[in-house]
Amino acid sequence: MSLFVTFEGPEGGGKTTQMHRLVAYLQEEGYDVLATREPGGTPIGDRVRAILLDPLHTEMQPQAEFLLFSAARAQHVAQVIRPHLLQGGVVLCDRYADASLAYQGYGYQLDLEALRAITRFATGGLVPDLSFCLDVPVDVGLQRKTKGAGDAWNRMEQKEIDFHRRVRAGYLEMAAHEPARWVVVDATRTVNEIQATLRELLVERLRLKANQ
Repeated sequence: MSLFVTFEGPEGGGKTTQMHRLVAYLQEEGYDVLATREPGGTPIGDRVRAILLDPLHTEMQPQAEFLLFSAARAQHVAQVIRPHLLQGGVVLCDRYADASLAYQGYGYQLDLEALRAITRFATGGLVPDLSFCLDVPVDVGLQRKTKGAGDAWNRMEQKEIDFHRRVRAGYLEMAAHEPARWVVVDATRTVNEIQATLRELLVERLRLKANQ
């Protein structure tokens, strides 16, 4: 039984923390689970990630940015995600193609249909079975990022606040248009409360998949 789950949402929603807690839980339950992230997930993708997130690359054009994300994603799908799914495993991914639609599409306001066509080509049409949108108000999320430990403030995070507001609105619009795949989760709650919600929703989806 394969299942492809992605974790999306505006900055500061706690996607990475929640995903890795879920990975540990699924491993304890005996699932063959793979944790990965975008951009990255492969040696090639990690090198592209370094270019994309480098705060010195202020001259990067939105179109170039989207194509770099898509190139890393094509490698990621072919080398990592699809092989694990074909073996019947569960894949949990910290951001995926919807992030490019949210950031470069809604954030930069590039043509969404053109971006979707390129995404279908890059991914071979691979769409997640379940996408969690960990939603948090933009000002709250960015404040969390400034106070948090870990990675330095990257090029995407340092965009103006109106850009991040468009990104959040884009996520919520995509979720509203595809409710069978998306679940919007209130990420203003405690880490444990969010984790409990995610586990319940994920276990339910796994059971449904097993019974198909």
